Amino acid sequence: MSLYHEAAALLTGPSTHGGSLKSRVFSNKDLKSSPAQVYALALETCKWSSVLKEVVENAELLKHERKLTPILSILLVHDHLLAKGGIALPASHGLRQSIDRHKARLTSEFTKARIRRKCPTIETFRDLIEAEYAGPVQHPRWIRVNAIKSTLDAQLETTFKGFEVVPSITQVMTAPRKKKVLCLDGHIPNLIAVPPSVLDFTKTEAYKKGEIILQDKASCFPAYLLDPRPEDGDIIDACSAPGNKTTHLAGILSERGFARGQTIHAFEKDRNRAKTLQKMIKIAGSDAKTVVHPAEDFLRADPQAEEYAHVGALLLDPSCSGSGIVGRDDVPELCLPEALASKNKPGNGKSGNKKRKRAEGEEEIKPAPAMMVDDDGQETVVSSEKDLQQRIEALAAFQLQIVLHAFEFPNARKVTYSTCSVHKGENEGVTIRALGSEVARRRGWRVLRREEQVRGMWEWDVRGEVEGCEGDKEVAEGCVRAFRDDGRGTMGFFVVMFVRDGTVDGEKKQMEEDEEGPYVRDQQGRVVRDENGIPTLKATGRKAVEVDDTEGDVRFGSGSEGEGPFVRDGDGRIVRGPDGMPTLKKGADEESEDESEDDWSGFDD
Repeated sequence: MSLYHEAAALLTGPSTHGGSLKSRVFSNKDLKSSPAQVYALALETCKWSSVLKEVVENAELLKHERKLTPILSILLVHDHLLAKGGIALPASHGLRQSIDRHKARLTSEFTKARIRRKCPTIETFRDLIEAEYAGPVQHPRWIRVNAIKSTLDAQLETTFKGFEVVPSITQVMTAPRKKKVLCLDGHIPNLIAVPPSVLDFTKTEAYKKGEIILQDKASCFPAYLLDPRPEDGDIIDACSAPGNKTTHLAGILSERGFARGQTIHAFEKDRNRAKTLQKMIKIAGSDAKTVVHPAEDFLRADPQAEEYAHVGALLLDPSCSGSGIVGRDDVPELCLPEALASKNKPGNGKSGNKKRKRAEGEEEIKPAPAMMVDDDGQETVVSSEKDLQQRIEALAAFQLQIVLHAFEFPNARKVTYSTCSVHKGENEGVTIRALGSEVARRRGWRVLRREEQVRGMWEWDVRGEVEGCEGDKEVAEGCVRAFRDDGRGTMGFFVVMFVRDGTVDGEKKQMEEDEEGPYVRDQQGRVVRDENGIPTLKATGRKAVEVDDTEGDVRFGSGSEGEGPFVRDGDGRIVRGPDGMPTLKKGADEESEDESEDDWSGFDD
């Protein structure tokens, strides 16, 4: 079967590979042609289909070429008129000949279509079609600067050189297709938004070297909300592939400094997806600090195992319905031409409205079944609201199981749970059920309140649904939501953070029992710290975390390595904030003594 027949079947025929066009193509293992080639042809034909329909009908192509089907006609005419290499068939092939016999008329009608739309050149015509396809408001391309390998300033001077910095995301979303503008995000550090078609960033040196990572803004919420720190100990990313959130965790910690031996455990139960994860981690430069568990199910990991004894934080982003993902619509709109009936002479007794006989081998077109495609690409036929609800309930049961398993890790204090779903059942519903579980009550898990969240997250004003939280406004405010097509430029998303203050099962929360907190204090009530500013735990008498001072392990700002990573005063004492926590060193050009407390200061909250 040729490239054109395969593209035609995917666009119009009943398919067991439902869902988005991309999903239909790349999940179809029966394709003989290159999936990328089939996808490009199908997508571009859909974009141009209203114009191609007009050209085919005005040229009366289907009237003269009876063996051509409407879908084949626009696929072939698309490549004849718009593809760089023309129709991808030999000159002797019957399908190509059916177009070549009419190429003068087709070209003429295409030119007329362009002029009618007041486009002086093919390039302006292409821009018009792309703008119509994208709509008046386009979803931005979000790009995260990988702090392990680069800095925001370095990327602005290289990859984004020549771009105009604009103050709002709206200006990016409504900018002309090729205009070089960018917006520095005000919620997530090191995040940039640009128009989606301004440049193919996958071909840049920065992308190939892992200095920048393409990641939707909402997808950055979980790692940023988790707020990983050296004193958190080891971190688990329970459902890691493809690795965006895993590398984001590593990027945040690389700026703060990894503790000695601090490790990110990245689980991925699918072996093939685990290979993608390993590749991304290596390119991003976080492989030295990340242990990948390929083909390992997080639910089978033993919380009591020695390997996870120091796990203090977990990031959970399990499989979900994927209903918030941008571009997950079924198939782009497709306009097909109609065959023109032959004109009948008066009184010849022949009807002029006969149906066109289907070409040999052409099947009757039936609508494809409605599909739910989850974020892993798995497809489920959904033929009714009841089917949808059953699928949501099944996913929610699995998601809850993941959360409850994470609650059992003995030293865990922080857990983020997120989905790219818009359904309450997978979001607030799972949150409420988790809070009401036996393990949450036993171990003291609660939702991190909005006012306790890192600055970028508590400033984000889209919160959870009170109804979904069974009327609990505090829990709803602690939940973070994002909706696609609401003008903020994100995909649909949900994230919540669970925290606990207790240390071991069965005891009261330590913060309630001891108002002074978990750290040893001196006679003046000050927290006892070592030369690196690390406090000592009351429960064990040991440091809360061991900072590794070996070369390359700690990546702080400028300053003498011998003095440690924190700012010191003239007497050599560590400078601390109002909460008693030490201040990380920064470059002289990044911070001044007069800097306002309200100014954004990196990852600090």
